[in-house]
Amino acid sequence: MLTDMLLLLPTTLIDGLVLGLIYASIALGYTMVYGVLGLINFAHSEVFMVGAIVAIEVLIYGLAGTGLHPLIQLVVAIAVGGLAAGFLAVAIERVAYRPLRVRNAPRLVPLITTIGVSLFLQDSVRFVESLFGQFIRPFPSFPFFNRQIVLSETVFISNRTLAIIVLAVTLLAGLYYMVHRTRLGKAMRAVALDQKTSQLMGINVNKVIATTFFIGGVAGGVAGVLYALQFGRMDPFSGFIPGIKAFTAAVLGGIGSVEGAVLGGVLLGILEVVLGTYIPMWTNNAIGTEYKDIIAFSILILILIFRPNGLVGRAYAEKV
Repeated sequence: MLTDMLLLLPTTLIDGLVLGLIYASIALGYTMVYGVLGLINFAHSEVFMVGAIVAIEVLIYGLAGTGLHPLIQLVVAIAVGGLAAGFLAVAIERVAYRPLRVRNAPRLVPLITTIGVSLFLQDSVRFVESLFGQFIRPFPSFPFFNRQIVLSETVFISNRTLAIIVLAVTLLAGLYYMVHRTRLGKAMRAVALDQKTSQLMGINVNKVIATTFFIGGVAGGVAGVLYALQFGRMDPFSGFIPGIKAFTAAVLGGIGSVEGAVLGGVLLGILEVVLGTYIPMWTNNAIGTEYKDIIAFSILILILIFRPNGLVGRAYAEKV
């Protein structure tokens, strides 16, 4: 058994890294909105889903037969899906969340609203897709992404895996730079600290919040395309489980922290894949791979009990 475990370990870690980077990309949407508004936007999982489905539609109806290299088609689909998800997130903020914020609604009201928006988007996409007779959208097949790169006698990595890692790392690095090295990032951090004082200092708070939703939505949309590329399909309900796991990753790392979202996502992805691979071996298949979802939710419960601020998060003082 030990020999089999060691043979599987490199591939398992690569698969865990890929899944973790996808979780981290989704988690950024949760953590950026929470950092600025203190709001857990549960509708973000559906923004992630919409971005993926829009990208798949672009690949099927817009780019099929163009003869473009698969990587170029993927980048174009990511750009369109990311922008669609970003504008959707801004529309949600403007229509559903901003009126509540202006009226100083109790904290529970926006939280319930995010759940309502999530359900509305699920059924809306299901209705639209059913008009075309396609409830499940398979990701188009590209032989290029299935080609294997030989790293050693027992370790192979596909072009798909390499593309996901490169694109996800580029996205995460770009967002980190934006938050910590640009004027917009400084404005976001100022609004997160104190909205009223930021407004007195000349910062357009509503614009900064809308921009935060847009950037978080774009990150979610890009992650949705990478998720569809990895798992081969999307449907109107595909965003729920990855969204909850990404939220778990954000809490694990420290919600409100960009670094925490990345750390939590990667750790959660690796733990999920490693334990999902080895637990059936350890238990002689008495516990199957399908129990991997329990791992994520168990981590969420334990983090909330023993370290609610996450691994690199900080405690927030209550303003009175």
